[in-house]
Amino acid sequence: MSDFTLWDIFRNLLLALRWTVGLSAIAFVGGGIVGALLLIMRLSHRRWLQWLVILYVNLFQGTPLLMQLFLTYFGLALFGINTTPLFAASICLTLYASAYLTDIWRGSVESIPRQQWEASASLALSFGEQLRYVILPQSFRLALAPTVGFLVQAIKATALASVIGFVELTRSGQIISNATFSPFLVYGSVALLYFALCFPLSWWSRHLEKQLTRGANRHE
Repeated sequence: MSDFTLWDIFRNLLLALRWTVGLSAIAFVGGGIVGALLLIMRLSHRRWLQWLVILYVNLFQGTPLLMQLFLTYFGLALFGINTTPLFAASICLTLYASAYLTDIWRGSVESIPRQQWEASASLALSFGEQLRYVILPQSFRLALAPTVGFLVQAIKATALASVIGFVELTRSGQIISNATFSPFLVYGSVALLYFALCFPLSWWSRHLEKQLTRGANRHE
């Protein structure tokens, strides 16, 4: 293991974990903001906006995230934009997350009975007021569990940022493994840290889903 102790390995991985958490937060918050705007466009009555969002979602869901990272990192340089691995990964993962969050939230909104739209329209509420006061408060509860579930996928997706040189948990594991010649120990520690980060969120997502199911059963 060279001169590295087990504590040295774990300490360096913990330091790299901060970047995984930070990149995940950027992707989730940025994706949420973009996704909310796309959701409003998707729900609008303008057909060209709806088709634009459909094309956007299909593009980012239908192409590998790895290719998106390569195109973002090297493509920005072609336009003379000085970029860093963090900036490119943040942009790419934000767009990636927004495509999935838009779909999740759209499904939650469309699950609200049509009568709710009609009732709010009869009160002379505008489209924005219908969303704000009637539709979104109800769909928020339905969307919470799958949104938390997607956060787990976003955290694991940050590992691909290592291919463009961003030193997060996976990339740090590669560097330490090459230095210590202990791949099983290093990658086992990496897997353990991902599990410690993702398992509580997965459990929370399942808990929210069970609560929602029990609530729906009580109202039947």
